[in-house]
Amino acid sequence: MIAVCAVISGAESWEDMALYGRSKQDWLGTFLALPNGIPSHDTFRRVFMLIDTGRFEACFEAWARSFGTTLDREVVAIDGKASRGSFDRSRDQAAFHVVSAWASDRGLVLGQRQVGDKSNEITAIPELLDVLDIKGAIVTLDAMGCQRAIAANILEGGADYFVTLKANQGKKHSAVAELCATTCFSRSPTHRPVHDEFDDGHGRLVRCRVFVCPDAVALEPLRDWPGLKSVLAVETICGVNGSGKIEAEIRYFLSSSDDQPEILARAIRQHWQIENSLHWVLDVTFNEDHCRIRDRNAVQNFSLLRKIAINLVRRHQSPNLNGSASIGCV
Repeated sequence: MIAVCAVISGAESWEDMALYGRSKQDWLGTFLALPNGIPSHDTFRRVFMLIDTGRFEACFEAWARSFGTTLDREVVAIDGKASRGSFDRSRDQAAFHVVSAWASDRGLVLGQRQVGDKSNEITAIPELLDVLDIKGAIVTLDAMGCQRAIAANILEGGADYFVTLKANQGKKHSAVAELCATTCFSRSPTHRPVHDEFDDGHGRLVRCRVFVCPDAVALEPLRDWPGLKSVLAVETICGVNGSGKIEAEIRYFLSSSDDQPEILARAIRQHWQIENSLHWVLDVTFNEDHCRIRDRNAVQNFSLLRKIAINLVRRHQSPNLNGSASIGCV
């Protein structure tokens, strides 16, 4: 309890937790029995090195489910992030890497799984999907999750997938790009954009056009893709104000969803909430990348403490948090 409160208040180390406890001992004593006073920083460290990470994650996931089931057609974004300061050269240990699931409409972390030192996100994503309640959701993943087995796993969970198709998919990407160049981006296109939006915020002008390519579903390289119903092409044209520099990019997506194009276009935008509302907060508000805790159990458990803090603050919509319910103002 002390650790969670300390992390909400900005604690970044075991020393910070002990200092927080001593500073708030009178208040903590109103609801905690503290017969031996506040634990030392070494006690905090030992406890979180010894807590079983799997059981701690299972408790977190059960607690996250208590906030309610996944909303119908809610975008559940799955993405990975490294805690860059957790490397240890003396042990030949890479930085801790974790895959998280983010419920975009509710602003909640649903769960996390560690990526093994000798593995990658492809093995961690199915483990995370197996414990999530994703029925009725649209699960979005970047190119790392663009795997047939992962797509099938999502369908078995009663959800639809929405995954990024990149050039590392070889023939699949080439076939889709070649078809869309003719049907969407030629001088006489067959398909018109289903979504065309301008954004002039953050000192730049961005135009985003979304095309649905129904013919691409029948392409030979995609015939073995489970439950495929939609192929989307997204063109982004970006110009930084005053620079005169313009950049254009075309991305492709595969989905088992046959929802209206507007819902699929929304899924593309909402996927990036996991970067802006979770990863950015972990780095900027909680200073995660600069944390030098290196014991694997402790790093994983501390990562979960930060996500408990994020869920608690986002669920607490009080106007008394310095006039804002924003996590960045705590």
